[in-house]
Amino acid sequence: MPQTKKNKFKTLIWIACSILAILLLLAAAGWYVNIKSKPFLTQQIKENVYKSTDSLYTISFTNLTTNILTGNATLENVQIRADSNRYRQLVALKRAPNNLYNLRLKKMVVRHFHPITFYRFKKLRIDEIVFDKPQVVMINKQFSFNDDRPPRPLKSPYTLIKNTLAEFSIGNLKFSNASFKYIDENAVKPETFDVDQINILLVDFLIDSTSAEDPTRFYLLKDVKVNIHDYSYLTADKMYKIKLKELNFGAATGKLKIDRFSLEPLYSEMEFGKVAGYAKDRYDIEFSNVLLDKIDLPLFIKKRTIWAKTMAIQNGHVEVFNNNSLAHNNNNKRVGKFPQQLLQKLEVPVLIQQINLKDIDIGYAEYDRNSNQKGVISFKSTSGTFKNVTNLATIKAINPSMQVALTTYLMGQGKLFVHFNFDLNSDKGAFTYGGALKDVNARVLNQITKPLGLVRINRGNVDELSFKFKADDAGADGIVNFKYYDLSLALMENDPAKDHLVKRGLISFLANALLINSENPSADGKFTSAPVHYVRQEGSSFFNMLWRSLFVGVKHSIGITEEKEKEVKIHIAKFKEMRASHEARKERRIERRRQRENR
Repeated sequence: MPQTKKNKFKTLIWIACSILAILLLLAAAGWYVNIKSKPFLTQQIKENVYKSTDSLYTISFTNLTTNILTGNATLENVQIRADSNRYRQLVALKRAPNNLYNLRLKKMVVRHFHPITFYRFKKLRIDEIVFDKPQVVMINKQFSFNDDRPPRPLKSPYTLIKNTLAEFSIGNLKFSNASFKYIDENAVKPETFDVDQINILLVDFLIDSTSAEDPTRFYLLKDVKVNIHDYSYLTADKMYKIKLKELNFGAATGKLKIDRFSLEPLYSEMEFGKVAGYAKDRYDIEFSNVLLDKIDLPLFIKKRTIWAKTMAIQNGHVEVFNNNSLAHNNNNKRVGKFPQQLLQKLEVPVLIQQINLKDIDIGYAEYDRNSNQKGVISFKSTSGTFKNVTNLATIKAINPSMQVALTTYLMGQGKLFVHFNFDLNSDKGAFTYGGALKDVNARVLNQITKPLGLVRINRGNVDELSFKFKADDAGADGIVNFKYYDLSLALMENDPAKDHLVKRGLISFLANALLINSENPSADGKFTSAPVHYVRQEGSSFFNMLWRSLFVGVKHSIGITEEKEKEVKIHIAKFKEMRASHEARKERRIERRRQRENR
């Protein structure tokens, strides 16, 4: 029995030693193969990059470490550079791409390159390549000879590698925490755009005998995924900060999603214009969710064109403020600043077939130099659509208008339907607008009529307010139909001694007695429709013109016209004359009484 145990122990020792010997042998063989294969792999990597890019790019690195057993490799101090001389040759041959790339990083990790498959079948299959914190520079130069080319290489890279490889594929190429610089060389002065902490995943890169013609691939890839987290940058004028909480894009689905987008002004409402040096619109914008669908990535890469089927914007606010107590910029008449005109001035070509808004709060506010008060008009829970949002000449030739249809709640109460039709080809900014407001207490309008119109609504009920206008840079012409009842107003003025607006007692009394129609239609059924000819004030904004032109129509509907205001002024002048005469007679009576008492 003891002998049997001893034999078993010797057997275990022998097995353990054998396993250790095999492991040592494999390790030694792996080390030997690694050493011997290093020059070969280095040469293969450099040749494949050079050949597969039509001699445009070269790769260099200071060190290559491999592990044949695991199929892993690491390249250190990697640089992938475009050859400027070869690029000029390709331009002359009309084969150059619109984008050039230069990449630099400290380490590139190649995971599972399947050496057996490579040696036996001449198929270089890599599961994953990770670029850790790379610095990527992309230079864009548009060439007309690329305009109608599909998103695939001009010449299949397979023809360049087929003598050495039957297939070259990479499952995933990961760019982690990349620093990305985009240089636009299409303008007279090159423009630069920088993004840090960007993550890019290139999915299923393949070069074989059929991949270049595969319609499901673009630039030999199955998908491109982009992620940006907590990104912010200052606008060129240093007046705003743009922030993105998170951005995700997938080329295969064509979906781009932004969580929490904001345009944050760097100065308060009253400071903003002072810093700008004139009465400049201040925007404060935030959206919780923005989603673009069916984005054409190859078109964007090739021609910098943003082409998407739909864009959805949900839950947020757009607030505009202007301090009109400041001087206007003589060099900035705000001509050409309507929404459709600004769209045409974008340097990036754009076509979004439809934008859908849902639950967006919109506010416009002014600080008035006459009242020293801020007036606010708000549109709560705004929803609707923008159609044919574009600056592309080819699209405008087919459909030259951008249509907007919105439903909102004026001051959070009255339901308002409004629509716009913008002429995208008009050099004068021509557009039409109209809408209807129903069933609202007129007093909700005091937030804007008091500080900006010096009119206080004491009471009144709106049955319906409808309007229709044609407008351009010069002003607006249209008609306002205002149906209301039980209306009473007070005219206001600024009292510097009291530092607030006060009621103009006499003129308010006369206005209600002589001007104001307390109801429309009147008791005898007569309806007053108000035609409007509004001349745009110099320096006034798009929002200012909209509400001012509508306010003129409302004033005319209730009876405050230029003619009637002149009539009231005549009555006031007569009243003041009568009062002065009365005071003079009173003084004469007092003087005569005093003289009699002194005799």
